[in-house]
Amino acid sequence: MNICKQTTIAVTIAASALLGACSSSPTTASAYPTSEAYSSYGVIESIQVVQVSNESKGPGAGAIVGGIVGGILGNQVGGGTGNTIATAAGVVGGAVVGNNIEKNNRNQQVREAYQISVRLDNGVYQTVLQDNIADLRVGNRVYVKNNYVYRS
Repeated sequence: MNICKQTTIAVTIAASALLGACSSSPTTASAYPTSEAYSSYGVIESIQVVQVSNESKGPGAGAIVGGIVGGILGNQVGGGTGNTIATAAGVVGGAVVGNNIEKNNRNQQVREAYQISVRLDNGVYQTVLQDNIADLRVGNRVYVKNNYVYRS
């Protein structure tokens, strides 16, 4: 075996041994269960009633129908390259107009929800918006899991 190959093997073994020693870290004990994914413990600082709109933000059927109608109308104009450009402009323009018409005609439903501010044990504040508060009160010890507040 040549010296280069021996050096490579020795370096690989040494690096593996060092990395293996680094991988064992001391475990830390927690006063609270840590097996729950995405949960944090804290105290409720405030609860406020807020108005929440149910309006959807994305384009809907109005944009699709508008794009189709605009494309059909644009296709009736010109010939050759001009026809292609007019069709593309019709699709885009029709989609924009259709989306705006849909937004203006959409019923905006407003509902009340509760905005709960929790001071977590690590000092960070987290705000959660939920539909009911059940038996939650300011000063309660709670945990936040998956963006919902539960009494602990």
